[in-house]
Amino acid sequence: MTQQITLERRWQETDVTPERSASAQNNNGTSAARGDKLCAADHGDKVQNVEEKPKVELKKKVTLLRGISIIIGTIIGAGIFISPKGILSHSGSVGMSLIVWIACGVLSLFGALCYAELGTCIKKSGGHYTYIMEAFGPQMAFIRLWSDLIAIRPAGMAVISLAFGQYILEPLFMPCHIPPMAVKLATAIGITSVMYLNSMSVTWTARIQIVLTISKLLAIALIIVPGLYQLFKGETQNFENAFVMSNVKLSGMPLAFYSGMYAYAGWFYLNFVTEEVTNPEKTVPLAICISMAIVTACYVLANVAYYTVMTAEELLDSDAVAVTFAEKLFGKFSIVVPLFVALSCFGSMNGCIFALSRMFYVASREGQLPSVLSMIHIRKNTPLAAVLIMYPMTMLQLFVGDIYSLLNFMSFLRWLFIGVVVLGLIYLRYKKPDLPRPFKVPLFIPVIFCLTCFFMVFLSLYSDPFNTGIGFVISLTGLPAYYILLHFNRRPQWIQRTFDSINRSLQILLEVVPADQ
Repeated sequence: MTQQITLERRWQETDVTPERSASAQNNNGTSAARGDKLCAADHGDKVQNVEEKPKVELKKKVTLLRGISIIIGTIIGAGIFISPKGILSHSGSVGMSLIVWIACGVLSLFGALCYAELGTCIKKSGGHYTYIMEAFGPQMAFIRLWSDLIAIRPAGMAVISLAFGQYILEPLFMPCHIPPMAVKLATAIGITSVMYLNSMSVTWTARIQIVLTISKLLAIALIIVPGLYQLFKGETQNFENAFVMSNVKLSGMPLAFYSGMYAYAGWFYLNFVTEEVTNPEKTVPLAICISMAIVTACYVLANVAYYTVMTAEELLDSDAVAVTFAEKLFGKFSIVVPLFVALSCFGSMNGCIFALSRMFYVASREGQLPSVLSMIHIRKNTPLAAVLIMYPMTMLQLFVGDIYSLLNFMSFLRWLFIGVVVLGLIYLRYKKPDLPRPFKVPLFIPVIFCLTCFFMVFLSLYSDPFNTGIGFVISLTGLPAYYILLHFNRRPQWIQRTFDSINRSLQILLEVVPADQ
């Protein structure tokens, strides 16, 4: 009962509208004095005790180690364990595939360095959304937000979660086929547990992310160390004639780079939580550089290890490369590989939810999503509503949607908007030359990376115009949504009152309030 009264009082002091919040501050003289003032008289003297409640806000709890775990934990998912054959099939030879892995790591580092500059000069969370907002305005930022909210992020989360459900059940059903409904149920449990974890504690979310990142690095070490041991023993026959150019086709190289850049995607997630990073001017660039060096080394060495045991033909025929590798070297012990893959997928799910919730939090703070999404739980200090917003869409797509087709439609949009963000960096160099830039990259780095992104977009238009066109149509629905939802001045009062009532009810139900300033 006391908790309910306290929440009601907090609601009255901090309404969802900025106007009422501002007027409350003016009337009370300050918004910081939310504690109860307790007065007592002793022998005629008045003694005033002020018990201040802790601030309701997102704390700066992302240290360098946690930042590295967020980046590595979201980049390394199931791909390196399951199907690195996409690069091999398009590059045409073992040697060229290794060069593509290294080149994609360098290009991804270029993009990460560009985001490091943006993260140190624009110290707001939100990632792509915030940077597009700063450079090109709210309309372009909303289109990116709309695409993420209705399609890209729920579908991406459902896909990586399905990989988790598949591999967590693999040891229980081997060698039988896993029923599809069992996979979806395990996937639903995984999604729910990740959402619950991110809703309850930022600290435990970060700690578990560190543990999961270490576990996936150990899993890769189980591949790299035995593979290099085989290499030092002289198992080099699969590297003979590694650069034979007979099967190399220039037309396939862009597709190989496209697959490689997709495998490295995730280096931008630390920028989604910039406001929670301790000393972001140093932590963000350092975490990005360390993470990209580790990921690139792991990817290249893992592929070298694969080729010490498997020929190129065996790798192309395998549905799960790491499992085939383990079966050849470890025998029955290979059953642990699916568990490591499942843990790797769970780490990617956890990191994605942690970062993406901050984008919705910032978008709400900018007035482009319902205001309840920018509120913080009164005890947990987590953006509870922003964490939960993707849950219904993800579950819907998991059980009724054609997820993989949707990802085909939308995959090129990732690189389109990342290219727009880096173009915005170049534009801000001229638009706001006096903006403080504690970390500044040479101009050729954003130019090369921006051209790479737009080249991959053009490649998508050329290779698959139908699906790419559908993706454009889905994203362009953000234009009417922008004007209808945000600029419809003649909305009937009863609709507005309904929205306000829903917003207020959710605030009370979730026990969230606006963050203290």
